[in-house]
Amino acid sequence: MLRKKLLITPLLLIFFYAAFGQDSDTTLSLKSGSIANQFEYIYQNSNNFQEYKVVKKTSLDQLKSNMLDSITTMRREVASITSILTGKNDSISNLNAFLEITESDKQEAVDAKDNFNFLGIDIEKSVYSTMMWIIVSGLAAALGFFSFQYSRSFVKIRKAQQDLVDVQGEFENLRKNTLDRERKLKRALIDAQMGKNS
Repeated sequence: MLRKKLLITPLLLIFFYAAFGQDSDTTLSLKSGSIANQFEYIYQNSNNFQEYKVVKKTSLDQLKSNMLDSITTMRREVASITSILTGKNDSISNLNAFLEITESDKQEAVDAKDNFNFLGIDIEKSVYSTMMWIIVSGLAAALGFFSFQYSRSFVKIRKAQQDLVDVQGEFENLRKNTLDRERKLKRALIDAQMGKNS
């Protein structure tokens, strides 16, 4: 039983402290609290006259002063928030401008990577590559054509040289034969002249 009392006593103390703590939070006053609490304080502390409420002038002056202070504070907060928003909007504008410049630089870098200057003309790498392969193919075809022509010419030159050797051989044989004939004719002429003279 004593144990039950010892357990119940702290629980009751906690409950009462919690109840009194909540009452102290809702205490109405003109010096502190929200504007709504201050109006409630004036409403509860004013006197009744017929259907009207009679409020002390000092309470109204205090409420007016508190209201003006609250409005001034709120205006300062609004001005502060407005300046913060303006700063953030300026920052966003600057970041967007920087982003546009960065995107532009990126696009220029991509274009510079894909293009280059050749003989004073900006050419895409794919066009340049295609053009070079066409030139290489044309040169390879020209090399093949001239190699074929050279080999044909070489064959013709070999045949012409062989024909020249053959013709020279025939000419030499013809010359020898002609010289032999000429000698024979001269001998025959000399023999004939000698036979006439003798």
